[in-house]
Amino acid sequence: MFRGYLYHLQLTLRLNFASRQALVYGYIVPVFFLIAFGTVFRAGTPPLLRQMSQLVTISALGGACFGMPTALVAERERGLWRRYRLLPRAAAPLVGSTLTARFLLIASAAALQIGLARLIYGTPFPQHPGIFALAFVFVAFAFLGLGLLVAALAHDVPAVQALGQCVFLPLIMIGGVGVPLSVLPAWAQGLAGFLPGRYSVDALQAGFSGDRGGLSLAHNLWALLAIGAAAGAAGARLFRWDPGHRPARGAGLWIAVALLPWLVVGSVALAGGKWRAVQAPSDPTLALTDAEIASIRFDGLPPDEGTVAPVAASIDGGDPGEKARLDDLAAKLNTWAPGRVPDATQAIRNLLCVAAVPDLNEDPLEGAFGRIVINHLFSHFQEQQLTRSLAWIILHPGDGSVIAVMPELGFPDEMDAGIVRGRSIIYATKVLGRIRGQLPN
Repeated sequence: MFRGYLYHLQLTLRLNFASRQALVYGYIVPVFFLIAFGTVFRAGTPPLLRQMSQLVTISALGGACFGMPTALVAERERGLWRRYRLLPRAAAPLVGSTLTARFLLIASAAALQIGLARLIYGTPFPQHPGIFALAFVFVAFAFLGLGLLVAALAHDVPAVQALGQCVFLPLIMIGGVGVPLSVLPAWAQGLAGFLPGRYSVDALQAGFSGDRGGLSLAHNLWALLAIGAAAGAAGARLFRWDPGHRPARGAGLWIAVALLPWLVVGSVALAGGKWRAVQAPSDPTLALTDAEIASIRFDGLPPDEGTVAPVAASIDGGDPGEKARLDDLAAKLNTWAPGRVPDATQAIRNLLCVAAVPDLNEDPLEGAFGRIVINHLFSHFQEQQLTRSLAWIILHPGDGSVIAVMPELGFPDEMDAGIVRGRSIIYATKVLGRIRGQLPN
């Protein structure tokens, strides 16, 4: 049985990679969604950090609810599964290897999305890879169970597409998968609590950025486990080996069994008041007018080559030790938590403090550190967002908080917070002047 399992597993994988259609649906479509999301959400801090769980869910959902049942039903139409049934003890290893192969395929598609997001947009890798991997296993289990049920109910390949859309579209539109819950109306947020996409996105996001979406990780995982187990049991009970066979008697009862956990987990979330998404905070910088931004003056700033808020022309360590410090700071900024908070203006303010603190500490590399911060701001924020946030910081100097000590970045000496705030505003003005073309970069 085990040899049969391994042989059918490698055969299934080989056939998948030999199919052009399977490659398109398995890998090209997830990459398409990545580019589409990147076009819309690349202004995040950092880009796509809070959308990766949606993208991975879409990839898993498509592979499990379209890719796997399409392959199963196509093989059944060709009579393969009728022949498999004649083999001794065929059911367990063959169905198991099919599910394993699909898990490996959707896992590789998710890995491709994460790698390309890092390469193209600078999106960080999951902050908690263990939690992310655990959540992905539960997500795949839930959706593969649904896919097995779709394969059991569908009479032919076109029917797979129709049934798959019945699962895919609601999750994409109102399930918190394609459209963030925070922008949906209250009734849709409540309805999303009855759909597995909500729990998939929240569980994956807990591993990716630590955000829990108002639901505990345990709640999300048991919801996915219950949904996958019920759907998988119904799919196994209704599984058809012969293309001429119709769904077994009592199919409606087994469908009800599969949908029962949806009702239970939704009711529990609704009763506990956890179904409503946390509303996205409003951005006060949107209230700034063009006239207010244009009123900011850039004359009288200390020169870049001076001792106050210096900015080096380039990043060039004088010796290997200095270069190592510069490279270390540039790398750490990509994953530094204060520079990735949801409030983009506060994140930018925190990053400006990274330039201000070594400046006040009279660090020999203060100018190079300033240049690293400026380069980081330009590469991780869209110009429009950066302009509004910098203008807000300059025009509202007392707003928000500052960071006066950063041992995790190699700056252990604490500076006076008030002085750090004033110096960071100078740096903000210098960065805005470069954006507005008033200062050379």
